[in-house]
Amino acid sequence: MVTDSLEMPSLDNRAYRVIQLPNELEALLVHDPDTDMASASLDVGVGSLSDDSDIPGLAHAVEHLLFMGSEKYPKENAFDQYITSNSGYSNASTSSTSTNYYFTVSANPSNPSEAASADNPSALHRALDFLAQFVISPLFLTSSLDRELCVVDLEHSKNRQNDDWRLWQLKKELSDPGHPFHKFGTGNLDTLKVQPELRNISIRDRMIGFYEDHYSANRMKLAVLSSEPLDVLEAWVVDLFSPVSNKMLPPLRWQEVDPFGPDQLGMLCFAKPVKDLRELDLTFPIIDEWDLFESNPSSYISHLIGHEGPGSILSYIKSKGWANSLEASRYSLCAGSPGLFSCVIKLTEEGLDCYWEVIMTFFQYLSLLSDAPAQEWIYDEKKCIKDIDFRFKQKSRPIDFMKEASRCMQKPIPRAWLLSHEKLRKFDPKRIRSCLDCLRPENVLITVVSRNITDKWDRREKWYQTEYSVMAIPANRMAEMKTAFSASERDRITALRLPPTNKFIPTSFKVEKTPVVELAIAPRIIRNNDLARAWFKKDDMFWVPKASLTMIFRSPITSPADAAKSRLFIDLVLDGLTECLYDATLAGFQYSLNMDPRGLVLKVSGYNDKLPTLLKHVLVQMRDQNIKDRFAICKERLNRHYHNILRESPWNQLYSFIHWLMTEDYHAAELLAQLPSITAEATAQFRSELLSRMHMEMLIHGNIYKEEALKLTDMFESILRPQVLAKSELHTLQSMILPTGSSYIFEDVLKDPANVNHGLAFCLYIGHWADHTLRPQARMLAQIIGEPVFNQLRTKEQLSYNTGSGIQRSYASMSFLIRVQSERHPQHVDGRIEIFLASFAQTLADMSQADFETHKRSLIAARLEKIKNLEQETERLWGHIDLEDFEFDDAQQDAAGIEHLTKDDMLKFYAHYIDPRSPTRAKLSVRLLAHGRPDTAPVTEEGVTAVARALPEELPDEQPVPGNGTTPVLIRDVSEFKAWLSRAPNAGDFCNLREYELGTEAN
Repeated sequence: MVTDSLEMPSLDNRAYRVIQLPNELEALLVHDPDTDMASASLDVGVGSLSDDSDIPGLAHAVEHLLFMGSEKYPKENAFDQYITSNSGYSNASTSSTSTNYYFTVSANPSNPSEAASADNPSALHRALDFLAQFVISPLFLTSSLDRELCVVDLEHSKNRQNDDWRLWQLKKELSDPGHPFHKFGTGNLDTLKVQPELRNISIRDRMIGFYEDHYSANRMKLAVLSSEPLDVLEAWVVDLFSPVSNKMLPPLRWQEVDPFGPDQLGMLCFAKPVKDLRELDLTFPIIDEWDLFESNPSSYISHLIGHEGPGSILSYIKSKGWANSLEASRYSLCAGSPGLFSCVIKLTEEGLDCYWEVIMTFFQYLSLLSDAPAQEWIYDEKKCIKDIDFRFKQKSRPIDFMKEASRCMQKPIPRAWLLSHEKLRKFDPKRIRSCLDCLRPENVLITVVSRNITDKWDRREKWYQTEYSVMAIPANRMAEMKTAFSASERDRITALRLPPTNKFIPTSFKVEKTPVVELAIAPRIIRNNDLARAWFKKDDMFWVPKASLTMIFRSPITSPADAAKSRLFIDLVLDGLTECLYDATLAGFQYSLNMDPRGLVLKVSGYNDKLPTLLKHVLVQMRDQNIKDRFAICKERLNRHYHNILRESPWNQLYSFIHWLMTEDYHAAELLAQLPSITAEATAQFRSELLSRMHMEMLIHGNIYKEEALKLTDMFESILRPQVLAKSELHTLQSMILPTGSSYIFEDVLKDPANVNHGLAFCLYIGHWADHTLRPQARMLAQIIGEPVFNQLRTKEQLSYNTGSGIQRSYASMSFLIRVQSERHPQHVDGRIEIFLASFAQTLADMSQADFETHKRSLIAARLEKIKNLEQETERLWGHIDLEDFEFDDAQQDAAGIEHLTKDDMLKFYAHYIDPRSPTRAKLSVRLLAHGRPDTAPVTEEGVTAVARALPEELPDEQPVPGNGTTPVLIRDVSEFKAWLSRAPNAGDFCNLREYELGTEAN
C-alpha cells in the first residue's frame, strides 16, 4: 500500500487507498458507501506525441482497436453490451501524452437486499475484467480494423470545420517541426490506411508494435470507485491487473527541443476562421511546471492578466470599445518541455481595427506587474478561495472523478494530495518572476483571427486547410511593444492597476445539520399570490453552506421581435455586470440570465452568507442598466452569435430544429432577422414593459431558512416594483402533437459552404410526457435499442461518428429520436434507420426473458440513481417547475412503471409507435444538407414519395425500405405546419399544487 491517508474535503464520507501492484501499476481505490454507480478509469502514459513520425494518429487508432476484443472476450461489442445492460456507458480518449479508458456501471450488488461484497459483487468486477483484458491480450481484430480506421476518419471529419480544432492545429503547425507537438494527433484514413498501404506497411503490425513498445504496467494509473469495501476492491484489482506486463519503460519526457524556439517566436499570424470570430491570441512559451504543483506560479500571473474587475486590462479595453472578453491561462504540453501561456481577447469591430493598441495595453500591464515584486496578499487571497472550495467540495459523477484522478496520478503529486492537488501551498515569488520573464515581446506568437482582417492569406494548414499567413513582427511594431513593456509608471496608462481586495470571499459557513427521518422529495410553496409563487426547500441532503435562487420573470413575449429584444437586453445586463461581479465569480458565486419563451430566467448561487448581496447587484443592474452604453457593440456581437449558430455543425443544430418544429419557440434565424430594426430606444422601452408588469415564479434551495427565503422574494418587489400581470397574459409552454399515421420531412441547407457533413434527426412521436404508461415504455425502448443502434449505424455501417438515440422531450410532448451526422445523404441514412428498425422488431421478439429483465433492472437503477450534489438537486427541482409538470417524484413513478412492464407490453408499443410498417406511427424527419455538395438539392414532392418506396443503389443488397404506405409531406412553411397541428395539454394541468403549500403567504 502506498497510502490510505488522503487529504479530504470536510464532508467526504468515502474511504481511499492507493496501492502499487508488483508489476508497478498504481491504483487509487475508493469505497463510497452511498454510491449507486461504480466507475473505473485506466490512464496509460502514452499519447499522440509518441506516434510514429510516418503514421499520424497511430496512438488514437490503437485506442479505438483496443476496445474491439481480447483473447478472453473476443466478441467485438461484448463490452459495450455488458456495460449498457448494467446502466452504464464507456468511452476512451487520446491526448498528447496519455490515453484514457473509462466506464461506469451500476454499483448495485447481485443481491440488492444485502451489502456489496466479494460474495455479492456489483457489475463492476466483470467490467474491470474486460478493461484489464484489453491491455493484457488485445486482439487487434482484422475484421474490425478497417471499420475502426473509418471511425477515426469520421471523427476527424466532424472536427474539420470546428474552429477550436482548426486553430489548435494551426498553432501546432507554427511550432518547431522537431518537437512532437508539431504532429497531427487525430489521424485520418489517408494517414492510417491509404499512405501505409502505398508503402506496403501493415498498419495492424504497426499498431501492435506501438502497443508492445508503449503499453506497460508501470505507465498505467488505475482509479476505481464502488460500494464494495476497500479490501474487496484491492483483491479484485490485484487479481485482474497483475498479469499486465511490466516492460520497465521510463516515463516519457521531451527535453531535446522546445516546442517554440527563436525561429517560431516574434511572429505575427493572421488566420481565417469558419465562424465570424474576432480574436487576438498572444501566446508565449513559459517555464515547465511539471513538478511545481505546490506553488503553481503561473496561476498568479493568469489571475491578474485575466482579471475582469476595475484596473484590469479588460476593464480598460472595454471602456475604449475594443473588446468583449479576455481569458488568460497556462497549459502544459508535455513533461520536460515549456508550457504555453495564452491570452485570448475577443475583439469588437473597432477593436479589430485597433488590435495593436490592445497589444500595447497588454504589454503595459506586464510592465506594471514587472515593476514590483509579487504581492503575497494576492496569493493569499487565491489560496483562501482554493482552500474554501476544497473544504466544501461535493461529490461529482463517479466517472468524472475517476477520469480526473487517473490522469492526475500520472503527475509527480504526493499521493496524499491526489484529491487536493489544486490547492496552493507555497508562495514562490522567484518562480513568479521567472514566469513573468517569459512574457517578453520577442517571445510572443501573435495570432489575429478574423474573416475580415486580410484577403492575403497565402497558406493552408495541412490537415484542416485553415487559411493563414505568417510573418515576422515588423521591426517598428516590435519596438513599440518593447517600449510598452518597459513603460515607467509615469508613461503607463493610468487606468491600469492591481485589483482591490475581494469583498465577496465568504466568511460564514454555518450549517445546522439536523437528523432527517425521510428526505423531502419536493419543495414547498411558501408564497403564492398574483405577483409571485415561491417554492422553497431547505437542504436536507448535502449540508454545505451554499444556496441558490432561480426565477422566471413571466412577461408577455408575443413575437420574434420581442424575443430578440429580450436577448439583447440580457446581453447588455450581463455585459454591465462583468466588472462589478467578477470578484464574486472568483469567490465561488455564479449568476446567469437567460431567455425563455415566457420571459427571462435568472439564477444566482453560491455561499449563502453573501447571496443576498449578489442578488441585489443583479436586480439593480437589470433595473438601471444604461441601454445606450455599448448597445451597438452588444447588438453587433449578438448578430454574429446568431450567424455563428447557423454555421454550427449539423450535429449541434439538429436539436434546435427539432425543438423549433415541435414547440412554439423561435429559431435563431427568426431572431436574427429582427435585429437590424431594433434600436436602443426600442430596447429601453421593452425593458420598461418587461419589468413593470410580470409574474414571478422562483425556487429558493439550499442552506437557507424559510424566513430568509421570503426576504429574498421581497427584494424583487422592493427593487423592481412590478405590477401584476393579467392572467390572460400568462403564457405556458406549448408543444405539438403529430397526428397518428403522419409522416413529415423538413429540409434546410447548412450555411457553412465548406462543411461536408449532413445531419438527420429521425423523430417518432409517442405521446404526452405525463402519460405514466407510455413514458416507462419509451424509456425502456431507449434502454434496449441504444447499443444496437450505435453498433449498427456507426460500427457496422460506418455511417457516422456522431450517432445517438434516446427520448426527446419537447415540453409536454415525447418522441423517440435518432440523431446522426454523416457524409452520407440524409435520405440514405433515413432509409438505413428504417431497415434497422424493421429488423429490430424481430430482435425484440427473440429477446430472452432473462435479457429483458436485465434491461429492466438496469433502467430502474439508472432512473433511481442518487443525486450527487446540491447543484444537481437544484436542477432536478427547478426542471419540474420550469417545465410546468411539478412531477417531483417522476423517477419513482417511472421505476414503478418499468417494474411492471412485460415483454408483450414492449412488443405492442414497438408495433404501434416504432415499426416502419405501423399504420399508426407518426414521424418527423429533419434533414440538414451539407452546402454545395451535388447531393444536397432539396427533394421534390416526387422525391419525398420515393423515400417511402426505396432508396438508390447506395443500399447494400438492394434492400427495400420498409414503409406503411403513407406518403411523407414536405414541410414548406413552418408556421403553417405548426398552425395546423394540435397542442399537447400543459403538463401542469394534471397536477394539484395545493398539496405543496406550506405556510403559504397569499398576499
